[in-house]
Amino acid sequence: MIQNRISFAGAGRVAGSLCKELFIAGLSIDLIVSESEINGCSLAESCDAGWSSELIFPDSTDIIIVSVPDHRLESVLSKIRCRQQTLVVHTAGSFGMDIFPEQIIKRGIFYPLQTFSRERKVDFKDLPFLIEASDIQSLAVLSSLAETIGGKVHLVDTEHRRLLHIAAVFICNFTNFMVTEGAGIALKAGFSMELLTPLLKETISKAVASGAEKSQTGPAVRNDRNTIEKHLELLSYSPDLQKLYSEVTEAIIKYYNKS
Repeated sequence: MIQNRISFAGAGRVAGSLCKELFIAGLSIDLIVSESEINGCSLAESCDAGWSSELIFPDSTDIIIVSVPDHRLESVLSKIRCRQQTLVVHTAGSFGMDIFPEQIIKRGIFYPLQTFSRERKVDFKDLPFLIEASDIQSLAVLSSLAETIGGKVHLVDTEHRRLLHIAAVFICNFTNFMVTEGAGIALKAGFSMELLTPLLKETISKAVASGAEKSQTGPAVRNDRNTIEKHLELLSYSPDLQKLYSEVTEAIIKYYNKS
């Protein structure tokens, strides 16, 4: 096992999950830096680390993992103070190596391709880590770090990682929003999401097992205009939902009628 000591800038969902998993795997956590004393101290206490609101890291830290909201990443990186040999990495999927300031020499990207929540424990076994680094030694360190917690390493450059980040938005964020809207429509019919849960589970299971392209069903893939018009009429109470339904439907029709 690698013996690097790790500190975190950030105490949110990603930082919390990574920090706890690394600690459980036997790695030493030096310091948690966060604006929120409550979140920072809570995370620090869970992994026998210190807490600070200042981005000044001890010489004992070998790796600093910066896991903050995207809009704060550049500012946080510019304020980090650490020894020159410290490897500084961020966990953002949509930013590259060019966001690091010049004073950070050893740099990298340690992006776990997963959705994180405070109330759920993520299974890190075979979780994809998209990794990039400024030098071969740092790349090896990050690869070992991911493998120590069961992750599966993928060496991905910035351009391709950004595309994968967009893919993740479609598969995770857009799907989740569709479930939210579907649950709202079911509620108008007097039913909870529980009624639709078996359908959701089978849809995801089938997409994974057989491929989403082969698993598509419904009126759009059949180009069933009669049913589509009836659905649009039922959604007349919400122009926004009508627009969403219409645009996604036309996209499906176009995709499956390419010839």
